[in-house]
Amino acid sequence: MSKPIAIVLGEPNSIFSEILFKIELLKKKNFLPFFLIGNFNLIKKQSLYLKFNLKFNKINKKFKTEDLKKNTLSIIDVPYCQKIPFRKISKKSNKFIFQCFEIAIDLINKKKISGIINGPVSKETLLTSKFNGITEYLSSKTGSSNKEVMLIYNKKLAVSPITTHIPVHRISSLLNKKKLINNVKTIVKFYKKNLNKKVKIGITGLNPHCYSSYKNTEENLIIKPAIKFLKKKKFNVFGPLSADTTFIKKNLKRFDVIIGMYHDQVLTPIKTLFEQEAINITLGIPFIRISPDHGVGSDIVGKNQADPTSLIECLQFFKNLK
Repeated sequence: MSKPIAIVLGEPNSIFSEILFKIELLKKKNFLPFFLIGNFNLIKKQSLYLKFNLKFNKINKKFKTEDLKKNTLSIIDVPYCQKIPFRKISKKSNKFIFQCFEIAIDLINKKKISGIINGPVSKETLLTSKFNGITEYLSSKTGSSNKEVMLIYNKKLAVSPITTHIPVHRISSLLNKKKLINNVKTIVKFYKKNLNKKVKIGITGLNPHCYSSYKNTEENLIIKPAIKFLKKKKFNVFGPLSADTTFIKKNLKRFDVIIGMYHDQVLTPIKTLFEQEAINITLGIPFIRISPDHGVGSDIVGKNQADPTSLIECLQFFKNLK
């Protein structure tokens, strides 16, 4: 992959600009070329505030790869007015954030970039009930609605929740056999195409110990029939697994991916195991989109305490693609 990566700033008042500055100092790691889609003046203000001595290069949407100068952070400038380096996160940045994403999608459509990495956003201020997260927003913008799959990836183990950012009381009603089967197929295709790997997939149940005194459980009506269908089609799947023991050490060696029924069922253990060394990949859309697996970090914004490890993992993933 020789085309550059577009990095979408995301929430401009998060820890992400600080992380970018730290990454800029690590370019000797031989990442693929990348540039930022954000606001040029604000990025310069934040760099000075955090005392990073960096050079910046303003480019436009019609750039050529050779326009990305060495030892500078190249930026496609998106209009945004903010006089101070950092301020409290609010809806004031919403239009700016979506404009940045739209530019990135346009560059993908024009085949000018290899993929997108985006910084974190505040779901409380940016997203409405129409989209549960950026995963769903991007699938909608690319005509891939209901095909998207969230994969939280580490080379040792990855996880994928069938339902994402939804209230717990709605999980059961949104589970279905078709969605579970689609997730498995999408994950298997992604690993084969991009990583040249055949994967073993563990699938959890929903109820504690995969058991309920009721006959019409989600395990009996949805999960077991889906697993039976996938096994008939020669997919390497196992389950349903009791979620409380799925992540014990001996099981971690059995699987490449663990699919869970809801967000925290699998994201809590993966973040505990790998902390900043996990990344969020959106599958089922026409391009590769990755984001560091952390939030906006409101408590440490502007304090020069942010850990760049997850963004390093994002850049390394692009570098290692087959």
